[in-house]
Amino acid sequence: MVILVIGAGSIGRRHADNLKALGEVAELIPWRSYDRAALEKRNDVKGVVIATATQVRLELVTLCAAKGWPFYVEKPLHWTAEGVAEIYDAAGGLAKRSMLGFMARYHPVVKALAADDLTDVYGFSFEIGHDVRQWRQNWSFPDSYAAKPEGGGVLLDLCHELDLAKALFPDLAIQSVASVGHADFGGVDFASRIALTDSAGRAGTVAMDYLSPVSLRRSEMSGTRGLRKLDMLAAEITRDDGNGPKVESFEFDRNDMFRAITRDWLALIENENAVLTPLAPRLSDMRASSDLIADAWGKRVFSGSAEMTF
Repeated sequence: MVILVIGAGSIGRRHADNLKALGEVAELIPWRSYDRAALEKRNDVKGVVIATATQVRLELVTLCAAKGWPFYVEKPLHWTAEGVAEIYDAAGGLAKRSMLGFMARYHPVVKALAADDLTDVYGFSFEIGHDVRQWRQNWSFPDSYAAKPEGGGVLLDLCHELDLAKALFPDLAIQSVASVGHADFGGVDFASRIALTDSAGRAGTVAMDYLSPVSLRRSEMSGTRGLRKLDMLAAEITRDDGNGPKVESFEFDRNDMFRAITRDWLALIENENAVLTPLAPRLSDMRASSDLIADAWGKRVFSGSAEMTF
């Protein structure tokens, strides 16, 4: 039996390589070669990875639902609440055996933090940034999915941190979103800062940008029992309860997150009741996060223009 990987960009190729490393047979299909009629005739498929552009989701989910193929769909699911609802309606019960690609939930820093008692936290900030021109070899932002006004922009592209905030504090809601655009890419945010609150009195921000010349991925959480500082790139948590900082470091390889989430998905393919990692983004559990991301995208208020040339 084979797992289809639809979308042959860098993410699709990574998925195919990881599946093969985990002992699976993977077949990479570029989106331009997609032929629904041909795929509908196949009976040798046990799962599908949807690694296409954000704008291409519903068609593939409907195919998977019709064939009963569990799927792994890259994040974000959609940029509007209506689009999210359509995908969930199409997936139906198959969502219990499918996965949404928020692999940052498998970062060792995140797993350690999730095991903490966070009830004392009253304030938080998450930040991720990187110069979009330096992202990948042989990749052009202006020619990519990310440059499109519908489904593009940094809020969607780097939405992992927004999902992490929702995973740790499930009651969060969007208050406002301040975004910076670009003169050459109308409706595309190059930096966004999201303000959130919850009913427990927590208030915080999630910020993402395409602009930082230095790659960064960090967060802070202020609590009555102490301060927590997270560095996702260095794989460190610094905790300070007023008696001096204590640093906890973790071994970390970025690809380990991809393999860990893939293992959980492979387990779901075999058994929807499989025991998964505590924060595993099973699609059936990810509606609130997907709706939050869509809500944030819809609430963007643009001011100013980024100075970046391509």
